[in-house]
Amino acid sequence: MAGSAPRLRSRRPPDGAASSIAAGFTLVEVLVALAVLAIALAAVLRTVGQSIDLTIGLRDRTEALWAAEERATEILLRREWPGLQTTEGTMSFAEREWRWRQRVSATPLADLRRVDIEITAPRSSQVLGRITLFVARP
Repeated sequence: MAGSAPRLRSRRPPDGAASSIAAGFTLVEVLVALAVLAIALAAVLRTVGQSIDLTIGLRDRTEALWAAEERATEILLRREWPGLQTTEGTMSFAEREWRWRQRVSATPLADLRRVDIEITAPRSSQVLGRITLFVARP
């Protein structure tokens, strides 16, 4: 056998082992897939949380603006000449309590006053709604 060519060994697994090796994932592959899934889910949860916060903030600002419009409507319907002063109070609107601040200032026209209304939540100093109107002398 001195001159014969060396026998090549086959790299194929025995017949019974071929199906079991090709049929599954390794533990490392499964762990990597779970890690990627966990990161993706964390990003989705963070985005959902931010969306909820944004929606709540938008609702608060919208209701505060409506409350400011309600206060402005009350002023216009009274048809009174407002004094040059700043007043504060509370009001109930949309099943919530709101604080309002009303500042009346003079304008270059003697028969016209500017009224600035700011709305805040009861335990907050952040202005959520602001509206300006002009009142003519009756």
